[in-house]
Amino acid sequence: MTREREAVAEGAAQWLDKVQDWLRIPSVSADPGHHGDVAASAHYLAEWLRQSGFPQVEVWDEGPALPAVWAHWPSGDPDAVRVTVYGHHDVQPAEPSEDPAARWIHPPFEPTIEDGVLYGRGASDDKGNIAMHLLGVQAHLAATGRTAPAVDLTLLVEGEEESGSAHIAELLESHRHQLETDVIVVSDTGLFGAGTPSICVGMRGLVGGQLHVHGPDIDLHSGVFGGAVPNPLTEMARILASLHDADHRITVPGFYDGVIEPTPEERAATAALPFDESAFLSGPASSRAAVGEEGWSTLERIGIRPTAEINGMWGGYTGPGGKTIVPTDAYAKLSFRLVGHQDPATIQRLVSEFLEGAASPGIEVTMEWEGAGVAPVHVSTTHPATQATRAAVGLAFDTDTVLLTREGGSGPEAQLAASMDAPLVFLGVMLDDDQIHAPNEKTAVDRLIKGCEATAYMYAGLAAIGREGLREA
Repeated sequence: MTREREAVAEGAAQWLDKVQDWLRIPSVSADPGHHGDVAASAHYLAEWLRQSGFPQVEVWDEGPALPAVWAHWPSGDPDAVRVTVYGHHDVQPAEPSEDPAARWIHPPFEPTIEDGVLYGRGASDDKGNIAMHLLGVQAHLAATGRTAPAVDLTLLVEGEEESGSAHIAELLESHRHQLETDVIVVSDTGLFGAGTPSICVGMRGLVGGQLHVHGPDIDLHSGVFGGAVPNPLTEMARILASLHDADHRITVPGFYDGVIEPTPEERAATAALPFDESAFLSGPASSRAAVGEEGWSTLERIGIRPTAEINGMWGGYTGPGGKTIVPTDAYAKLSFRLVGHQDPATIQRLVSEFLEGAASPGIEVTMEWEGAGVAPVHVSTTHPATQATRAAVGLAFDTDTVLLTREGGSGPEAQLAASMDAPLVFLGVMLDDDQIHAPNEKTAVDRLIKGCEATAYMYAGLAAIGREGLREA
């Protein structure tokens, strides 16, 4: 029983009440009707940070960006390691599913604890994971006897991550002087499994947009014109099917040029992870078969390989009964996950050229991209900050074995690392079956508590390395 663990246990009940109060605020950034709630969420967090002892707290509410929260607690030591923790306080929409089996058990913004599990939108992604740092810093102070952290601690909690972090670049640039740091800690990731502590060492990048296929200038009678003029829905289906070959490899010329092939040691480490594919399919994947790029395992496909996905398709008549037409337009939503050194702008150009070049005579194809996308990010597994984070997770979960994993999701991590010019590590405790982005989002309370403890150990571990040690790495 460490002093950190004792302090976390002593403060857990009050902390959990604050977490639940925060979860009651429906801070859905994607819905303009909830933008006032995003602001309320930011101000709630700001006040909580002040009550926790942070002497400098600001809500950044400027321009078109939704409010972000910045807080700083200087160590008092001019040579202390500067640590910036990143996360987000906005959440995904929580509309009920049409499928009764997939509806919320408890109202999404009425957090409920049942059998040791906290249910509510944001419980895991990402309010729960960010809140870990507030109890963690208190435990760190209690364990060290300090009145200020052993590191210069900064929190940056944005309000737009779930809607694409559209203004993160401007935010980082306009507040550059307040975000100077030696290491970035991202608390928006998870563990490999409830009984398998791990830290993430890589996330994929992402570009996405909408494909528009235009045929005749008006809807046409299919009996009179069908078979005589091109049908945009048929042409779109043909074009989209051509994105992959028979081995599920992406056919866009040059698409794989920036992909870094894993070493045999990296592939062996991935293969050694305790992954039960059948349980994955029947559990969080809710599927009946594993498919993907030939020659790669399921874990490799979702961690270290790029993807091209069709997220939605529509066009023509979809109402009740029949309407026999050759439609004028067809549409599809596409997204591409990136790895290695794949550059979002380059991928956008290559994909646009491929799609537009596949158009048949009489068909116009255009691809409209949703922003600049985000680049993939990789963490050095040998960096002292990574080792300190790994050790902190091991202490919290009482194990000497903390695995290294990669996650298939995407976020602004590469932008953070480039803008702040600092190494980046991940510390989060989400699980695949936490239902993030889905009905019944949840997290185990004891896992969140262990996350609080891990943050306390991490602060001490980074402080012990020192700024010089991080620079030399």
